[in-house]
Amino acid sequence: MKEVAVATARDAAPERARYWVAPVVRGLLALVPAAVITFSPNHSAAFGLVVFGAWAVASGLVVGALSLRLIEDRGIRSIFAITAVVTVVAGLLALTVPGGLPFLLFLVSAWAAVTGFLELYAGLRGRGRTPAARDWIAAGGFTAILAIVFLLLPPDTVTAVGLIGGYLVILGVYLLIGGFSLKWAAAADTQASGSEQLS
Repeated sequence: MKEVAVATARDAAPERARYWVAPVVRGLLALVPAAVITFSPNHSAAFGLVVFGAWAVASGLVVGALSLRLIEDRGIRSIFAITAVVTVVAGLLALTVPGGLPFLLFLVSAWAAVTGFLELYAGLRGRGRTPAARDWIAAGGFTAILAIVFLLLPPDTVTAVGLIGGYLVILGVYLLIGGFSLKWAAAADTQASGSEQLS
């Protein structure tokens, strides 16, 4: 049983050693608009659409490219490719389609529902095969909850934009912790592998 666990950890080590960059970059990208929302007195629907749109385009392109390059499982890689496309499209719609609060609520809830459940599925599918699965489940859960909250949200721009900022803070901090945890675990795996070779 111990040998199986060691073999599983060894198999996961190469992806863990590379993939940690993706959640760290994704976390940093989430914290930038969160800070913009936090320190801005403007919480209008137009402001929310611009901030969400800019973040979604940047995050979809950068994180999508990193995921396609760093995730080894073909099925999970395809899921993240779809998520990246949906995120970029949502961002472009937010930046180009004139709309008020109803459009903001609809767009964010639709985006969060699709991408949240896709990432949740990727995490469930990757359990036991990739160390990043736990973080995908959590991030997908956060995003799916955002969709539900936005569907139930009373029509108020300050609350809606504030919730986007709060979601991005939670997501950003969690992903930074998760990403660096993957990095440190990979370093520990490398050290353990070196010790095994010496013995």
